[in-house]
Amino acid sequence: MTDQLRLTVNGTQYALPYPGNRTLLDLLRSDLGLTGAKYGCGLAQCGACTVLMDGAPARTCVLRASRAAGHDITTLEGLADPVTGALSHVQQGFLECEGAQCGYCLNGMVMTATALLASNPTPSREEIRSAFRHNLCRCGTHLEIIASVERAAELMRAARDD
Repeated sequence: MTDQLRLTVNGTQYALPYPGNRTLLDLLRSDLGLTGAKYGCGLAQCGACTVLMDGAPARTCVLRASRAAGHDITTLEGLADPVTGALSHVQQGFLECEGAQCGYCLNGMVMTATALLASNPTPSREEIRSAFRHNLCRCGTHLEIIASVERAAELMRAARDD
């Protein structure tokens, strides 16, 4: 065991006191002030706490912070352009298509969509549904969420074509 935990979050390297048994969610929210990821179920079943770890969705409510060392962590706060503040294509798609009601699940939806579109820039509706099978939306905005992902894919294609 070391005295410090070294993490890379949103492109910034951190040296933090060793977290012991703390979850990555707790460390992100309490120590780094990154509150995009939410505590939902605490069982990795609702998706509210999702971040990207090396580009793949990871449930931070059950992931020990020490397991994130050596990985690139991206949170919701890390998706927008750090210089201009411009939203990512996924964030813009969710905004345009009103893919959120209360916003509690929004973090997990946006992070899952980001990972999906990075690996599959033209997903079918069934592939989108499958990607979100472990994300819960209690408000029932599922149609808007699917439309948001489809819009994000359109925005990404348009950006590539420019």
